[in-house]
Amino acid sequence: MALKPNSRAELVFLFFLMFVAAAPTLFAQFDLAGEWSPLYHEDEKERTTGVDVGDYLGLPINAAARQRADTWTASLATMPEHQCMPHPSVYASRGPAIMRFALEINPATQDVVKITNFIQYMGEFREIFMDGRPHPSEYAAHTWQGFSTGQWEGNILTVKTTHLKAGWILRNGVPTSDQVTMTDHWIRHGDVLTQIAIVEDPVYLTEPLIRTTNWAWTPEQVIRPYPCDIAEEVANRPKGLVPHYLPGGNPTLTEFALATGVPQNAARGGVETTYPEYGKPGVRRPVAAPAPAAKPDDGQVQVLPVQGNIYMLASTSGNMTVQIGPDDILVADTLPARLSAPMLEALRRVSDKPIRYIVNTDFHDNHTGGNENASKSGKSRLGIGTGHNTVISIEGEGAQIIAHDGVLRRLSAVKGVPFASLPTDTYVHDKKELFFNGEPIQIIHQPNAHSDSDSIVFFRHTDVISTGDIFVTTGYPLMDEKEGGSIQGEIDALNVIIDLAIPKNNQEGGTYIIPGQGRICDEADVVEYRDMITIIRDRVQDMIDKHMTLPQVHAARPTMDYDGRYGVSSSPAIFVSAIYRDLTAKPEKRAPSGVIRGVAQ
Repeated sequence: MALKPNSRAELVFLFFLMFVAAAPTLFAQFDLAGEWSPLYHEDEKERTTGVDVGDYLGLPINAAARQRADTWTASLATMPEHQCMPHPSVYASRGPAIMRFALEINPATQDVVKITNFIQYMGEFREIFMDGRPHPSEYAAHTWQGFSTGQWEGNILTVKTTHLKAGWILRNGVPTSDQVTMTDHWIRHGDVLTQIAIVEDPVYLTEPLIRTTNWAWTPEQVIRPYPCDIAEEVANRPKGLVPHYLPGGNPTLTEFALATGVPQNAARGGVETTYPEYGKPGVRRPVAAPAPAAKPDDGQVQVLPVQGNIYMLASTSGNMTVQIGPDDILVADTLPARLSAPMLEALRRVSDKPIRYIVNTDFHDNHTGGNENASKSGKSRLGIGTGHNTVISIEGEGAQIIAHDGVLRRLSAVKGVPFASLPTDTYVHDKKELFFNGEPIQIIHQPNAHSDSDSIVFFRHTDVISTGDIFVTTGYPLMDEKEGGSIQGEIDALNVIIDLAIPKNNQEGGTYIIPGQGRICDEADVVEYRDMITIIRDRVQDMIDKHMTLPQVHAARPTMDYDGRYGVSSSPAIFVSAIYRDLTAKPEKRAPSGVIRGVAQ
C-alpha cells in the first residue's frame, strides 16, 4: 500500500526515507580532503632510495627509451639548470609522497570546482579541475604536473592529465617525452587511498604502463614547504657541457642483474618481459607503433596569451609574437604570406590598434613572408632631420621592419620578394634596443646559429623571449649551412636563452619562451632541447675521432633515442650530416665534451 502523508511530520518522515534510499548514489563520491602518508608495502626500494642503474624490470619501454636511460648519468642533476626540477606527475606519487588533498568549492552551488594535491617532497602542486573545462590548445605551455581534469565514476575519481613536460618514469634515467599522458583512478577503502596510474607515451612506451600506489589517512601529520636553492655543485665546469655516457659506454648497466640474479635480458625491460612466456622459443620483442606523421598546414592561426601583454599567434608553419600596449602593436615575425589573412584576423581578435614595429628573427619565409601585408596594415612614426638638430616627426603608412643586416641582404637577393617586405631598419652589431609600450626590448644577434642573421627578441619587463627558429619544439634544428648556420652556434644561442631565462619555481614558469615553431615553453624546455643537441653533437664528434665516415655515422644512428620525438617532422639524416660537415670542417673549434668515459661490460 502506498504511503500517503497526512501531516507535516509524516511528510518530513517520507522525505527522510527517500533520502536514505538515494544515499548510495548521493554519497558515492568519497572524501579525499586531508593528509595522507605513503605505504611502502610494494616497490619500496623504488619509492625510497631509488632503483639501480640498469633496472628496467617490468617497463614496456622501446629501444629509444632504453638508450636514453643507458646513456643517462646522475651528474646531470648537478647542473644549475637541472637542479630543483621536481618529479613530473607521472612519477610524483612514486617517491616519498606525503601529501594533502584540498577542495575548492563554489560558494553559490556548493559544487567542487577543483581538487588540489600538494606533495611535500619537492613541493609539487597539482590541480584537478572538476568543472568540465576543456584541455588547452596543443600550443599551450606544458608543466611538470600537467593539466588535469577529473570526474566521478561511481566511487572512483578518474583524472586525465595532458600538457606534461618531458620527464621520467624512474629515477635512473628512464624517460618520458612531452607527448606523455596519464589517466589515474583514485579509490578510497576506509583509511587507505589507492591510485591506479596508466601512463601512455607514443615516443618511449610500446604499450601503457600501469602502476598502483597506496597511502594511509594521517590527519595529524605536518606538511612543510620544500624550498630549493640552486647552487654551483661542480666548480669551473665548462659552459654548456652536458654530462652523459656514449651508447655502450656506461660500465654500471650490468651490476643490477649480476647482484640480483635477474637475467640480463629481463633487466633490460620491454613489454615482452612482463609476460610469463618470456624467454620461450618464438617469443619476439614487439615492434613499436610508428610515430604519428607531422601535421599538414591547415591554414589556421590560433591566439594564445603568454604573459602580460604578450600573445603568441600559432600555426603549423610557425609562430608570431605580439606585444600590445598604449603605443600600438609590435610583432616578431609575420608567418608565411599565405597565412596573412588568418594572421591579421587573429590579430584583430586581441587588438584593433595598428602595427608599429615588425621584427624579423631571420630571413626565411615562415618568418618574413607576411611582412608586406602586416606592414601595410600598420603605421609608422618617423623622425626626419632638417639640420641643426631639428627633427620633424611624421606618421607614415606601413609599419617599420627591423632585422639584422644579414636579413636585408639575403631577402634583397631573393627574386620575387616584394620591396615592401624588406627591412626598413637594420643593425649590424650585437643588438638593437627599443622602448615600446612601456617596456625595454632587446633585439639580440645570435651569430652562426640557425643562420648568421638570427635575432632573439627579449621583452624585459614582461619577461618573454621570442627565439625564432633557433629553438623549436617540433623537430631537430635546421642549420642553414649555406647561410652561416652551425652546430656550435646553435648550442651557443640556446645557452644564451637559458642564461636570460629565470624560472619562477621548481624550474617552471617565470620567463616564458616563444619558439619559432611549436608550443609555448619555459627554461626547462629549452634545457631539454639544448641537452639533446649537445649529446648528439658529442656522439658525432666521438665517431669523427674514431675516423668513421659519414655513411658509418648514419648507420650508427646517433639520434636513435630522440627520433621518435624530433625526427617526425624533420630529417635526422640532414641534421646529422650538417653536424658531421661542420665538425670536420672546423676541428680547431672543438667544444668541451660532457662524455663520461667508461668501459662497457
